[in-house]
Amino acid sequence: MATRFGLLVPHFGQEAQQDLLIEGAQLAERLGFDSLWVRDHLVFHPHGMEGTDRTFTEPLVTLAYLAAKTERIGIGAATIIPFRHPIYLAYSIASLSWLTRRRFELGIGAGNFQHEFDVIDQGDLDRPALMREQTLIARRLWTGESVEWHSETYNFANVDLKPQPLFPVPVWWGGATPASVRLAVEFCDGWLPGRITFPTYEARVAKLRELAAEAGKAPVMAGAVPVTSIDDTTERAIERLNVPGLIDNANHQKFWLKPEGGVFTKIEELDGSILAGTPEDIIRGVRRYQEIGCDLLIFDFRMRFPDWLAQIKTLAREVLPHVS
Repeated sequence: MATRFGLLVPHFGQEAQQDLLIEGAQLAERLGFDSLWVRDHLVFHPHGMEGTDRTFTEPLVTLAYLAAKTERIGIGAATIIPFRHPIYLAYSIASLSWLTRRRFELGIGAGNFQHEFDVIDQGDLDRPALMREQTLIARRLWTGESVEWHSETYNFANVDLKPQPLFPVPVWWGGATPASVRLAVEFCDGWLPGRITFPTYEARVAKLRELAAEAGKAPVMAGAVPVTSIDDTTERAIERLNVPGLIDNANHQKFWLKPEGGVFTKIEELDGSILAGTPEDIIRGVRRYQEIGCDLLIFDFRMRFPDWLAQIKTLAREVLPHVS
């Protein structure tokens, strides 16, 4: 399967603005990108590496807005976290798919921030189990059947949805942990970590293939969302990144494979979680992902949103023709 290429859109932080979203989405479609992607938060507190601005537009509303301004480009969320009721989740995605007449891909995960679940009195719940249950309910509702469900969390009967999604909804489990790989194989169509180093990614994809084979399943798709920065020189591309913040964030990743010293201390050790440099550097990074087995690569330009349009053009014209 050829690698598909998507873009994370600037619907958060200080660069979030309506005109930039529209222009970038339309440009991405013209230049042949496969899909536009959003993040999900309920109470947005930025990661330390991405500033302090708490602007954040609701992800499914954002995708509906961008779909209305484009013709055919795919849309996706990476990753939806389990603070919605599953009927509402299924209802929103079915409506979005049907109204936009295009492919929607659903990334799901447990969420990283405890405060987002404390505010809705879900701080003590098993969130991976909750997300799994929500997805199973949504999938049944998307078939059009009348659903009855009784569990400790959800209790309802005689619920059905119409219209159903116009296309099947692939489900990706987000996260870079060994458990995320197991969950992806257990009940999802794909595994979609965010930032992840190449050594960690290679180990996880090997495990993904192994678990799928053991379960007698077809290979599960693999994706990734690297922070990306393209410039005339590698040094200039790296200068545009919050390197101390990225290194600090890497050292809080409990399940990444560590460098020889046991601690991340330099940007080169984050290769894969970051694709930064000249177009030739980015080509090498994308090819490495492809060699490992990446089916979907979503470029995260959050640290280059001030020149997002130029980054899209450079990526499309100087990188993608060499890796498509």
